[in-house]
Amino acid sequence: MKTRVLKTLDETLAVLKAGVTGNADRLVRIAETLAACLTSGHKILIFGNGGSAADAQHLAAEFVNRFQVERIPLAALALTTDSSVLTSIGNDYHFDDVFSKQIAALGRPGDLAWGISTSGNSKNVVKAMELARQNDLLTLGMIGRGGRLADLCDMTLPVDSTVTARIQECHITMGHILCDLVDRILFPQAFSR
Repeated sequence: MKTRVLKTLDETLAVLKAGVTGNADRLVRIAETLAACLTSGHKILIFGNGGSAADAQHLAAEFVNRFQVERIPLAALALTTDSSVLTSIGNDYHFDDVFSKQIAALGRPGDLAWGISTSGNSKNVVKAMELARQNDLLTLGMIGRGGRLADLCDMTLPVDSTVTARIQECHITMGHILCDLVDRILFPQAFSR
């Protein structure tokens, strides 16, 4: 069992290193885009299913509350948290509509829709991203090796793995890197103390 523990660690570290290194320039550009979105009075709408839903909530909390430095709250919202909205849409329409209906209600041109899907093919994430593009929202996709989401996004953060757990581990690490970079762009004075 200890061998399995160490093998999992090695696999995780290899995917994290390749994912972050391969996306380093993209991470900087995306952080600049997120910062510009927020400073222009727009918001970030984050969504995904299962573990990706948890990541959406986690990252929204980092923006709204704080990441590592004291600063004002930033406008981010996880579209995965309102059980009444999710279940009413799922019941009255279809589960494929749970995010697109929220994009229609809450998204405005200039906002940023951030979809997370390890396969890149989650129907409800893809449908929401299609609507976001039609409504002039910026689009960011965190994906594994591709899928439909890759073609629908202005910006992507791919992870070259087929193992869901490894992709999710890389996604949350890249999400934390984005939180750090956005704080450094918007609040440089907080880092000079």
